[in-house]
Amino acid sequence: MNRHEKPSGGEARLQYLDGEYRVLRPGLFVICAVTALPIPLEDLRYWSVDLQEPYASPDAVMRRMLQCDGLTTPD
Repeated sequence: MNRHEKPSGGEARLQYLDGEYRVLRPGLFVICAVTALPIPLEDLRYWSVDLQEPYASPDAVMRRMLQCDGLTTPD
């Protein structure tokens, strides 16, 4: 986000790139694609460029990878 844009209080819309993201619609958070938990943008560390979706944790990344491979996670 450029420094002249002020985030709205809602959900941001991002384009996920390699090592960074581009803000398409300013906001304060995104929703984890696996857990549906809100992720404040300042805490966003994990996402998929190919799937264009954010993840709340490394565990969420692994769960999505297993789903994409047709596997299931242990309960």
